[in-house]
Amino acid sequence: MPEKEFLPKIAMSIHAHPDDQEFTVAGMLARWAQNGCQVVSVIVTSGEAGSNDPSKNADYKPELASLREAEQSAANAVLGITETVFLRYPDGALEPTLDLRRDLTRLVRRCRPEAVVIGDPQGVFYGNGYINHPDHRAAAQAGLYAAFPSAGTRLIFTELLAEGLEPHDVKRVYVHGAEKSDTWVDITGTIDVKIAALRKHASQLGDWDPEKMIREWAAEEGKEHEMEYAEAYKVMVLSEDEDHG
Repeated sequence: MPEKEFLPKIAMSIHAHPDDQEFTVAGMLARWAQNGCQVVSVIVTSGEAGSNDPSKNADYKPELASLREAEQSAANAVLGITETVFLRYPDGALEPTLDLRRDLTRLVRRCRPEAVVIGDPQGVFYGNGYINHPDHRAAAQAGLYAAFPSAGTRLIFTELLAEGLEPHDVKRVYVHGAEKSDTWVDITGTIDVKIAALRKHASQLGDWDPEKMIREWAAEEGKEHEMEYAEAYKVMVLSEDEDHG
């Protein structure tokens, strides 16, 4: 690890759907896992709306949810992730509710991560060809406010105290997809792992191989930072820790 690179002992990745994590942050998560970090992957929905097959209807949703959870578990095994949590909120109808924030706060207090990894809750338009899925934004917003202030504030969600879950201060929040990134993580050594993990989501990829796109994205992020492949983040530093870096 570079001398000043932050390496959490415990990290939590929060994303809306199976495969969101693999498309975006999996290179960094694999890097952290390889260096001894315990990574907890939280998937807010089970991706049961992720099919446009005209032969399928609502009866197919439970089957697809099970399939996509299995694909996510397989992807996490490739990445070296030690725990996967499926919250099973409804796919395609996610909102950043207090119930969702409470559920995520519960997980943060239970797992006590030093770093939380989320998408950008403000990101809507990416270029002229991609509109961000509203579930992505909802999961990111709830995850952000679970990490701060809810996890560390004793008198927010006091019912969690009755569950024996004391406040916990997250040290850093890593935001991918931000308009202005400020941190680039070298994933040259883990990009093959990222691609292998993404390929586990066969129900979504079909016959398409994502390798070319993932390598192009990562090369573009790394080219100005002396990295062959990189992932870009906006990092909110909520507290410093001299034991890291």
